[in-house]
Amino acid sequence: MTQRLHTCMLCEAVCGLTVEMDGASIGRVRGDPDDPFSQGHICPKAAAIVDVQGDPARILEPQRRQGDRWQSVSWDEALEEAGQRLAEVQRKHGRNAVGVYIGNPTVHSYSALLATPFFNRAMGTRSRFSATSVDQLPHMLAALEMFGHQVLLPVPDVDRTHFFLMLGANPVASNGSLMTAGGISRRLEELRKRGGKLVVVDPRRTETAEIADQHLAIRPGTDALLLLALLYVIFEEQRANLRHLAALTDGLDLLREIAGRFPPERVAERTAISSLAIWELGRAFASAPSAVAYGRVGACTQQFGGLAAWLVVALNAVTGNLDREGGFMFTTPAADLVALATRTGDRGHFGRWRSRVRGLPEFGGELPAATLAEEIDTEGDGRIRALVTFAGNPVLSTPNGARLERALSRLDYRVSIDLYRNETTRHADLILPTSFGFERDHYDLAFYALSVRNVARYVKPLVPRPPGVRGDFETLLDLALSVRRHGGGRKGAAAGVTLRAARMLGERRLLDLMLRFGPHRLSLRKLEQNPHGIDLGPLRPHLVARLGGRRMQLAPAVFLRDLDRLTATLSKPATNGLVLIGRRALRSNNSWMHNSLRLVKGPPGCVLLMHPEDAAARGLGPDGRVRVTSRVGSVEVPVALSDEVMKGVVSLPHGWGHARDGAALSVAAAHAGASLNDLTDDHSVDSLSGNAAFNGIPVTVTRA
Repeated sequence: MTQRLHTCMLCEAVCGLTVEMDGASIGRVRGDPDDPFSQGHICPKAAAIVDVQGDPARILEPQRRQGDRWQSVSWDEALEEAGQRLAEVQRKHGRNAVGVYIGNPTVHSYSALLATPFFNRAMGTRSRFSATSVDQLPHMLAALEMFGHQVLLPVPDVDRTHFFLMLGANPVASNGSLMTAGGISRRLEELRKRGGKLVVVDPRRTETAEIADQHLAIRPGTDALLLLALLYVIFEEQRANLRHLAALTDGLDLLREIAGRFPPERVAERTAISSLAIWELGRAFASAPSAVAYGRVGACTQQFGGLAAWLVVALNAVTGNLDREGGFMFTTPAADLVALATRTGDRGHFGRWRSRVRGLPEFGGELPAATLAEEIDTEGDGRIRALVTFAGNPVLSTPNGARLERALSRLDYRVSIDLYRNETTRHADLILPTSFGFERDHYDLAFYALSVRNVARYVKPLVPRPPGVRGDFETLLDLALSVRRHGGGRKGAAAGVTLRAARMLGERRLLDLMLRFGPHRLSLRKLEQNPHGIDLGPLRPHLVARLGGRRMQLAPAVFLRDLDRLTATLSKPATNGLVLIGRRALRSNNSWMHNSLRLVKGPPGCVLLMHPEDAAARGLGPDGRVRVTSRVGSVEVPVALSDEVMKGVVSLPHGWGHARDGAALSVAAAHAGASLNDLTDDHSVDSLSGNAAFNGIPVTVTRA
């Protein structure tokens, strides 16, 4: 047995791994204790990388649908067919008639991240969708409007803070989100050891709330009201202090005037947090030696997600904790996406066009995923008639998956680039398989840019990829080249020249150039000589330089226009019914690793959590199954009674629902569960940003 090094590519924690190998056979996977960042941390998912790699259900050569059967074809034949059929749709119905959906695993592949912009430009379609708008879009909108750049995202300096306020975040289960922090439990424990405080605001007493100093149960969808009340406390007690950012910030007086409309006494009933608790929280946050407020999925995927994301940054700013040690800080990554986008003039944009059916705004060239089904199944000019999905399973991961499932059957042609025939790709006409896991080299281009400490690590592949699969970079670029050969895509020779040049250069050389021209002047060769990774030091204040002569906006107009919608909720009585929220589990990775037996064995993972008093009021006992019904559908699931959810709230994990006919996932089907997104509503969105509002969906629960 020999030990080799790699990096886990399954979540945002970027943990270093040691892998035991006997020749080309992979054995035990453990955490790398010499990784300067993750320091040996590992979670159950990392051991399952080998399960996916060697899964008998994995697709290992291109597959073409022949009626109800699937037939293997060569790559040349597959790319020729896909290019011809997609180009035909674009020639006949326009470029926007071909849609593109990019799934979450894309950000864990530097190869895919580098290829996607070339692919999108070459295809020339505005019908683009991704997991961004079912996740972090509000944070990116706040960054664009406040700092002038959509990927200039601050992260909590968890290793040096004295007060950590989390809203809608559960990093003990998720390993961190928009906060790359390998070994987050250790980091939170060290916060407590140095006398710091952790406060979690969440409708559920999550795994993170269990270890917190304080848990405040909040009514789903009211985080923006709480944040405004906290700002009221800061301004009322004259604790506002922008520190070094004061001279380059606009909007402080306007923010003070807005916050003045939301005293704690006005929002207490709506949020279900007492006014006294809000006053005490505001004072404690403002008086801590350093503090950071951090909001994630629960605060983001709700009807006021855009406002909540803005106000999290504003709270950090007015208390002097933005761009400050122990506060909300910005990375200096070795491969700097912010600097690259700035040099190319692509800082981001919002609302340049709107969706055809509902008029929701684009963001960064993408339309909200909640509109995908209606853009397919609504007749008229501009209807999507063909679809390319890359590493995505939107039937299980976007709202009202049942409607999308029906819409997919109406498409003229479908191409999926994926490892599996899953709940979405089973509708494809052609599936193109790519490499995975230890078959790839890895550099975390996205998440080192969101790391709580500046680090860099590059690892080579441990095993060759199967002969019938290709890499992400070449697959995307070759597909785009085939579409252009057949007369589709963006017109003009320049796009084709750029594609061919990028294909010849390759992703590894592009990454090396980014490292060489980055702030630390690294190279792939240097990283290869340091296979455990390189510690590039703690985060440091540098927002002034990042702004590049621009001014920070504390009160952008786009958010101010949405405040009337928020204010209107204060005059409406709180619902007496039940609302649904999602949740994460440490052993689950969205929808795409449930075919690993080691991750799904044991007690059922898909269980509805319900408060005992809510169950008693509906005549429900502690065991058995219930039917959960929303406006768009219903599911049957086991129920567990627990006071970890507040009264009036029920919780179901996302990513399940593997009972669909035609998917080839036998292990997942044997542990199918039910899809949360058969209940979430495609018409329930944050109307400001277009982000899906998964949390706070009205439901009824009855005995099954």
